[in-house]
Amino acid sequence: MSLRLPHLVLAGLGASERLGAEATAMGAKKALLVTDQGVMQSGVGNKIKAYLEGAKIAVDIFDRVLSDPDVACLEACLEVAKKDRYDLIVGLGGGSPMDIASITSVMLTNPGTVYDYFGINLVKHPGVPTILIPTTAGTGAEATPNAILTDTKEHLKKAVVSPYILPRVALVDPLLTLSMPPGPTSSSGIDALTHAIESFTSNNATILTDLFAKEAILLTGRSLRTAVANGNNLEARYDMSIGSLYAGISLANAGVTAVHALAYPLGGQFNVPHGVANGLLLPYVMEFNVLGNIPKFAQIAQWLGEKVEHLSLLEQAYQAPKAVKAIYRDLKIPQSLTELGVPREAIPKMAEAAAKVTRLMANNPRTMTVQDIERIYEKAL
Repeated sequence: MSLRLPHLVLAGLGASERLGAEATAMGAKKALLVTDQGVMQSGVGNKIKAYLEGAKIAVDIFDRVLSDPDVACLEACLEVAKKDRYDLIVGLGGGSPMDIASITSVMLTNPGTVYDYFGINLVKHPGVPTILIPTTAGTGAEATPNAILTDTKEHLKKAVVSPYILPRVALVDPLLTLSMPPGPTSSSGIDALTHAIESFTSNNATILTDLFAKEAILLTGRSLRTAVANGNNLEARYDMSIGSLYAGISLANAGVTAVHALAYPLGGQFNVPHGVANGLLLPYVMEFNVLGNIPKFAQIAQWLGEKVEHLSLLEQAYQAPKAVKAIYRDLKIPQSLTELGVPREAIPKMAEAAAKVTRLMANNPRTMTVQDIERIYEKAL
């Protein structure tokens, strides 16, 4: 067994205040802060900039990251990054800014275009050092070796997967999530729960990854509804931030499964936000996967608070997707593919695209055919 992690993880209330000290310890003199307009408008961007400037580090800002970034978004960031000799890239925001920061880092030190690096372990050289700081609780991108982009040529999300994507430092500060509205809290939170459940049931799960996945399921399962209903509840925000981190660590080492494979065409073809796509599909994929690992799905049901004492193990396992459906119904996000503008006639093409995401399908606890995928999409309409 092995466990791949960022070089350093600092997590807790006020962890972001360590940014200046950590950047100084890395010898940074000039940083590029990669973020989005929402983070800047919330005031968090300027706060992070001030931490760097307080440590005598010059800062430039790229704040044009899109919610689901494509190759053009990366190229715009790279154009800025190549204009100066930055020795530190700081990714601040949800998964999108952190992923753009991570890919920008390695593209500065590796030849070619990002199309040369879609896949696993294709990046040959370490990138410019990165510090990743999440302002949402969901993607776990601060702890994973995966960075996602939409390939507009194929209308599909693709990943650059490499240990060089992992940051030098991950700073996880729940205080930075307090300004997150209910909608993004819902979509990012269900994303974290998806990561935890998928990595727990992945064919590549280990005793070590199960430790993190279990805690992530417990933390997000008990606090997601509260964080959505009352964003100022610091205990719930803390649970979600730490749960997201733990889910990211589990994901980074065990991988995710068919939910993400089925979600990629929704994002690539219909611009469905990543967390919404995952959360919507999660219970339907779980229903299919139960027979692939009955004991683990029974455990998930228990951790999500289902009363299963007098049920058979199989009946307990089928309570897990029911528990997830109940959580999803309470969230302030779309509840069906139809609501998202996905027509029934798009299903065959989406199913074929999802089946080709073999990197993830290989992890799935139960073999899934194109016809199985079509039936899952139909249930989610």
